[in-house]
Amino acid sequence: MTACRFLEPLDVLFLRGNKLFGDPGSYGESLVPPWPSVAAGALRSQMMVEEGVDFDAFQNGEVSHPTLGTLDAPGPFTVTGFYLARQAGAKVETLHPLPADLVALKGAGGVTLKRLRPVAPATGILGSQPLERWPVLAADRQAKPQSGLWLTQAGWVRYLAGGLPTEEQVVSSDKLWKIDPRVGIGLDSLQRRADDGRLFTVQAVTLNPGVGFLALIEGAAPPETGTLRFGGDGRAAALRALHYTVPEPDYEALCKAGRCRIVLTSPGLFPEGWCLPGMAGDSAFALGEVRGRIVAAAVPRAETISGWDLARRRPKDAWRAAPAGSVYWIEALQATPEALRRLAARGLWPESGYDAQRRAEGFNRFTFAIY
Repeated sequence: MTACRFLEPLDVLFLRGNKLFGDPGSYGESLVPPWPSVAAGALRSQMMVEEGVDFDAFQNGEVSHPTLGTLDAPGPFTVTGFYLARQAGAKVETLHPLPADLVALKGAGGVTLKRLRPVAPATGILGSQPLERWPVLAADRQAKPQSGLWLTQAGWVRYLAGGLPTEEQVVSSDKLWKIDPRVGIGLDSLQRRADDGRLFTVQAVTLNPGVGFLALIEGAAPPETGTLRFGGDGRAAALRALHYTVPEPDYEALCKAGRCRIVLTSPGLFPEGWCLPGMAGDSAFALGEVRGRIVAAAVPRAETISGWDLARRRPKDAWRAAPAGSVYWIEALQATPEALRRLAARGLWPESGYDAQRRAEGFNRFTFAIY
């Protein structure tokens, strides 16, 4: 059973990425939303505190937790979804960055969403795209794409069903949070005082009232209420349980059509860069019980995922990741609705040889969508 937890910040947040800062004049940017590993770490730490687990013994491998396992052999605890969210009356709705196959164009009448469609390039056109089709935007006018836009849950459901979200189903990031730059001072660790000339700036994120994060967890039952240490500097966030139904595509329609889209909902840590696990050199796709052929992909510039391993007190390995929102078009689909559901529940992980900790932290999650 999926446990749903809403995390509402009680203070500004420092949602740091993987870039170093602290040198004179440096600037530390924040990520919204942060990586799902931030939620995984906060929830697991809270579980250990409330259950009285000896952290030092856990760190040394002397004790095992029934759902968290050990450092080297994680238990069933898995983050299966992590989203920016906001309260809508008595309910909470998720918010989603625009997928890579949606482009927002601003005109006199407001914002219009257009869809990229996979098209075979004309004879003689060459490019670095290795797949047989290229994602192309067909527009009747020139316009600069708008950034900083998010789909409401209603817009996300419409998108998964193959439709175009309306302008009312798009919200700007300035309606969800504000950036509050903070000046920091470098410290001299030997003399225990401020280091002259070492001023730097970091971004603090101030979420608007009612805006927070929704975490979905399988294999464990985190606390239903409480206060978490969340993000850099351990800022406070209130935790509460709620009921949430994850939007699903029409799996029967996908199988009947024989084609689908795969949309990443968290960064993808794939051994072959942007290529999905199970993808062969001829673009054939086989993962779990799902077979098909990847004909096109829209993958933004790669990001680097790292982090701090609190238990081992050292940095985590850095991975180049396909960003959340990346889209893959699959044709010649061979699968049953049950097989599609099982793959969506498992995530884009091979049967063996994967990083169990990163899987537990919520990476490689995706959803199917109508093609």
